[in-house]
Amino acid sequence: LPGMIARGRGHVVNIASAAGMLSNPNMAAYAASKWAMIGWSDSLRLEMETGRTGVRVTTVAPTYIDTGMFAGVRSRVPWLLPVLDPRHVAQEVLDAVEAGRTRLLLPRAVGLIAPLRALPAPVFDRAMDVLGVNATMDGFTGRRSRLFAGRETAR
Repeated sequence: LPGMIARGRGHVVNIASAAGMLSNPNMAAYAASKWAMIGWSDSLRLEMETGRTGVRVTTVAPTYIDTGMFAGVRSRVPWLLPVLDPRHVAQEVLDAVEAGRTRLLLPRAVGLIAPLRALPAPVFDRAMDVLGVNATMDGFTGRRSRLFAGRETAR
């Protein structure tokens, strides 16, 4: 970042998650880190803009990406909230950078989270139940570490 500021140009891309915009059972620590990333990234964006540094910041908030990290997750409505192909995500990120976008939500349906959060918490929670969001982690197995291969580990 200091080098980019010194050159007067550059682009920072922060990969957060849609989990940083809504609560999701069985992933509290992960969601907390992504809420923090979204806030930090947006603050950094504002600092770069108000400082007229020439450095751009894009925050990316995708749903699950099929990398193995979230093996076993399922979407009840894959046509609306699919598990994303990593190549597709990479291309979308490149397109967002080239377009100078400050935020990239994948899929676009993630953009519905903010207005829905204005609902009372029980109503929002029920909407997430109906969409199956709160059950996506029910089948989670995750990527198996070689370090613990052959041993059952507590989650």
